[in-house]
Amino acid sequence: MSEEQEPLLEGTLISHLLELRDRLLRAFIAVIIVFIPCMYYSNRLFEFLARPLLRQLPPGSTLIATNITAPFTIPFKLAFIVALIIAMPYVLFQVWRFVAPGLYRHEKRFALPLLVSAVVLFYIGIAFAYFLVFPLIFQFFVHTAPHGVEVKTDISNYLDFVLVLVFSFGLTFEVPVAVVLLVAMGLVPVEKLTKIRGYVLIAVFVIAAILTPPDAFSQTVMAVPMYLLYEGGILFARLLAPRKPAAAAGEGD
Repeated sequence: MSEEQEPLLEGTLISHLLELRDRLLRAFIAVIIVFIPCMYYSNRLFEFLARPLLRQLPPGSTLIATNITAPFTIPFKLAFIVALIIAMPYVLFQVWRFVAPGLYRHEKRFALPLLVSAVVLFYIGIAFAYFLVFPLIFQFFVHTAPHGVEVKTDISNYLDFVLVLVFSFGLTFEVPVAVVLLVAMGLVPVEKLTKIRGYVLIAVFVIAAILTPPDAFSQTVMAVPMYLLYEGGILFARLLAPRKPAAAAGEGD
């Protein structure tokens, strides 16, 4: 490598690092801006999060705090997580602006809709967990408690439990995006994905058993949508498959 090329490479690396710093700083500022109102309404956010469980408990029941600092730290933690989720599109937009200049034209046309789909599906997964899964799971747990046992849930344990389910279902709804990526990158053909349906079904139930509470009901509630999303991913991959040769031709130009 010549001496003229070394300063050029060093300057390019520094410019990329500076741009990365600016993108991360913008993303961080966006999260902080969203965090401020979330922190102001943090108690209401926790009340909203606790509503699916409180609706299943006997009238007058409440959650409890076994740690003296929990009434402040738990809503604070929830406010930050909510701010991060709300600001995620802008954060990913900054990531996209940093990565996009290094992509081919057809890769940009493919990656941007996929990125938008991933964000939308993640939000749908969160909504699915809150409005459909939580009422079913909490009703199951509360009504299966032994006679004479009063359900009293600590707010810290409740938040941890809910966050695991929320992010698990959010990631579960990314299955179609993952399937389309595997096919589009040429790692796995669509025909192979259809042949391994049985193995995928078993893997789905194993993953659901790891991510959900140790009961068959919660496992099934997660596994069934995950497998249906896998089938949806295969369908979308089939629809996009005929476009791959055209994309490859565009790259050659």
